[in-house]
Amino acid sequence: MPPSTQEFAIKLGNGLPLESGEAARRAAFPVRAARSMWWFARRKPLGAIGAVIVIAMLVMAVFAERIAPFGYDETIRGARMRAPGPTHWLGTDNLGRDMWSRIVYGARVSVTVGFATILLGTVAATAVGVSSGYFGGGYDICVQRVVDAWMSFPFLVIVLSVMAVLGPGLLNVILALSVIIAATSSRVIRGATIGIAANTYVEAARALGAGHLRVILRYILPNVMATIIILATIGLGGVILAESGLSFLGFGIPPPYPSWGAMLSGSGRTYMFRAPWMALWPGVAISLGVFGFNMLGDALRDVLDPRLRGASGRTT
Repeated sequence: MPPSTQEFAIKLGNGLPLESGEAARRAAFPVRAARSMWWFARRKPLGAIGAVIVIAMLVMAVFAERIAPFGYDETIRGARMRAPGPTHWLGTDNLGRDMWSRIVYGARVSVTVGFATILLGTVAATAVGVSSGYFGGGYDICVQRVVDAWMSFPFLVIVLSVMAVLGPGLLNVILALSVIIAATSSRVIRGATIGIAANTYVEAARALGAGHLRVILRYILPNVMATIIILATIGLGGVILAESGLSFLGFGIPPPYPSWGAMLSGSGRTYMFRAPWMALWPGVAISLGVFGFNMLGDALRDVLDPRLRGASGRTT
């Protein structure tokens, strides 16, 4: 006599009913996540340090009002260019503004510009790279010649030209930098797409009558997603550095809102010898931000790329 439905469910759940087995798997998810994070920290210590820095930047950006003891443009009477101490951890600037508070609010600018630029640039790069690599032929040739012409110009010249036309501002910085990200990342995504489109399962899907949109969404994009995530994570550090450079040159976020590059360029450079902490801490913040995103992106590349996982093949 065939087993009953309840007995079959008990077998599937390892001695528990099907609903209980699903609940047990859900309850064990935090343990598995903790083990994966411990494995990641043990195998990729620099990547773990980068992840901690990135999380700290995100927390500072989201909860800047609660973390910063003063406003980013609040002038404290009698505290002009005060050295770091118990009241002002990182000192004050030439206008009596708390440096720690301005560093915290500056993290919001860097995180906003970084993630918005990467999101916009990665979406454009994915659309161009996937379509170019998948369809090929004359379309691929025309698109790649446009990309080649765009990449032949120095990036700084392109960004400064766009900013000179649009003017300084948060949205304009994001648009100018996303154009550069889209041009450089599309070439890498195109190469990954060409390799995936040549696989037999893609040819089988076409033979079964699947349309181009279905093949791209079901077979191409999921396999290219690891490359996209790696490019986005590594590109965040470069975007933060580029935004700081634009702010240093006066094309970034206009005052009084703090930007790490603008803090270096203005009063930080003017009073560097009288109050060196005014230039030291913004430089340290930029360096840590770029280091954190680069190390995290490099570790994710080793984990997500099957050719770089190592002999165990274990992933997080």
